[in-house]
Amino acid sequence: MTTTRLPEARPRAPFFSSGPCAKRPGWTPDALSDAALGRSHRAKLGKAKLKQAIDLTRSVLQVPDDYRIGIVPASDTGAVEMAMWSLLGARPVDMLAWESFGETWVTDAIKQLKLDAHVIKAPYGRLPDLSTVDARTRDVVFTWNGTTSGVRVPNADWIAADREGLTICDATSAAFAQDLDWPKLDVVTFSWQKVLGGEAAHGMLILSPRAVARLESHVPAWPMPKIFRMTKGGKLIEGIFQGETINTPSMLAVEDYIDALLWAEKLGGLAALRARADRNAGVIADWVARTPWIANLAEDPATASNTSVCLVVGDPDVVGRGPEAVAAVAKGITTALEREGVALDIGSYRDAPPGLRIWCGATVEASDLEALTPWLDWAFAQEKARLTKAA
Repeated sequence: MTTTRLPEARPRAPFFSSGPCAKRPGWTPDALSDAALGRSHRAKLGKAKLKQAIDLTRSVLQVPDDYRIGIVPASDTGAVEMAMWSLLGARPVDMLAWESFGETWVTDAIKQLKLDAHVIKAPYGRLPDLSTVDARTRDVVFTWNGTTSGVRVPNADWIAADREGLTICDATSAAFAQDLDWPKLDVVTFSWQKVLGGEAAHGMLILSPRAVARLESHVPAWPMPKIFRMTKGGKLIEGIFQGETINTPSMLAVEDYIDALLWAEKLGGLAALRARADRNAGVIADWVARTPWIANLAEDPATASNTSVCLVVGDPDVVGRGPEAVAAVAKGITTALEREGVALDIGSYRDAPPGLRIWCGATVEASDLEALTPWLDWAFAQEKARLTKAA
């Protein structure tokens, strides 16, 4: 490892942000030329575009025919909030948290909705003990893949098939990259700007028949903002799940999502997307295995994410100087690589342990990740030398 010589190869695309994520390979603004601009989203053309986005989502994600799919406001956050405010309160709820977004849902459940909630937590890098979750009689809210910790549930075997409660799954960095066990999931949410590299501000809300039954039988104890309302007169507003959105969507963003879905279909669908993410994460995992100064934040390889790969500086000399030194080195790496135009937005999430977060979803090319790793080594060597000199 040298402190002076720059690596020769550069990533073709330096976009490794965990959201908004890299656009699909070959994307240009020309992909949006057919967007329904200057038209009402309620006109025939606008409705057709929105319905196409829903139908392609069902096809690519292999969503069961009897599940409803809706386009909703405010990204994945809006979709999760809609589900929690509309569905919870009928039963006690188990809330799982092992990273920042799970913590957000816990705060909403306890402080805002004031629910009878059992909170099951784990620190960054680990999963909670899933055997302690009552997924049979209680509702459950959890993230499938912890975007800010790089830790995911390995499967849904811990959820009872004959459960009485509902499962609400925030799957925003898992959808299109990991196996979602649909029969075990009653609500699934995600956003366009994650695995398919779409534009922000829109969320997807997928409801099982059991979730619809809860919507039509349960009246929440709190006032419901208009933007969350999915029923009228005790019946589901079916139009929401046919492209009649609650608020005005960006038809430019819709077109971009459709383009990404068509790319995914042409690529080979869900299996191909998942394989690309696995291959990409494998590039980083192989580099970590042979590189003593870095480690995966996920302690168990079986629960390590294949999309939001979170890393921590593990060099004994740096770690021995304390948390401030670790944070300074991590920040120095991200700053140096951004200055070189090699990797953009790869710092860890603000609430996570200091380190790196490298997106490995399907829109990233494995060759770019292979080109990135020597630059990570170079940047670390630079930062360690600076730290040593300062001491």
